[in-house]
Amino acid sequence: MITRLKLLGAGLATAAFLVFSPVWAQAAPDLGVPTLPAPGFKKLKVGEMEVIALNDGISRRTLVAEFVKNAPFEEVKALLAAQNLPTHYIDIPFTPFLIVNGNQRYLMDTGFANNGGPTTGKMIENMAAAGYKPADINHVVISHFHGDHINGLLYKDGSLVYPNAKVYVPASEYAFWMDKERLEKATGGLKGAMTNAQRVFNQIPADRLIKFEAGSEVAPGITSVAAFGHTPGHSLFTVRSGGQSFIYVADLTNVPALFARNPDWAVSFDMDPEMARQSRRKIFDMIVKEKMMAGGFHFPFPAMGTITPSGNGYQFNPMKQLGSCPPKRLTIVIYDTLGGHQV
Repeated sequence: MITRLKLLGAGLATAAFLVFSPVWAQAAPDLGVPTLPAPGFKKLKVGEMEVIALNDGISRRTLVAEFVKNAPFEEVKALLAAQNLPTHYIDIPFTPFLIVNGNQRYLMDTGFANNGGPTTGKMIENMAAAGYKPADINHVVISHFHGDHINGLLYKDGSLVYPNAKVYVPASEYAFWMDKERLEKATGGLKGAMTNAQRVFNQIPADRLIKFEAGSEVAPGITSVAAFGHTPGHSLFTVRSGGQSFIYVADLTNVPALFARNPDWAVSFDMDPEMARQSRRKIFDMIVKEKMMAGGFHFPFPAMGTITPSGNGYQFNPMKQLGSCPPKRLTIVIYDTLGGHQV
């Protein structure tokens, strides 16, 4: 079941969020089963690099009033209805991103591997369809330590899913979740989430674990961006190459139809709602100003597209499913066949 918890201390405001678990990822029997994308990958060229969205599945859950903490439930349902979306349930996709730069491959977040429900754990087969296998991954870059972003580092038997990869984690995120004294004092859902994080990262060999500071370059062309609030060290990543740019926004917004359109609304997953609100507005403003392509872990597939202003918020405009790259400018050259020159 979904556990709701309250968190105090460590400089965070009182907050409540939901702990991810395999059961959370399962569809309730009376809601039907979400339709998974086919194919479950999407490619985008960013200069000399390639960005690949890899769907790990979709979970469906009943929409309850507590999901949006600071808005009337009827207002939430009205916004969904205005976008021709269901009002009694929500579908939550899980989409890590693979960044390919020559022979270096950076997987951003992991999904569930074989630790989730029946409509999750699809990323490895989608990765294969895109032309890669887990052994090909050189680097795994983690945005934050919620279970749907880290549990896919390990199979159920404890073995490494990506045996050849170094694992990069935000330093402040690691410090919070791996604090043994905090774990001893934690209760309820926080204790479960911290136990899970420590279970995962205690099995990552120390020589493969790399901590990075917010704002630092994780790799050539890939830079971390602080977006604290969702969790203490929640980090996003920009990809820049050949004058083009892309940003992986991780969990900046859980459901863009709600929290991009209304950035001041607080989802139950945000540990510090006010800080998360500020991060949302700051990052969305940056994306719009710089005209960046954006991809989100919980965005509807293909999980990447453009962000444009809409009312008091923003609108996510997904890429079309057909084709792997954004449209290119078409140049038509007409020749004067008699004179033998271009006109």
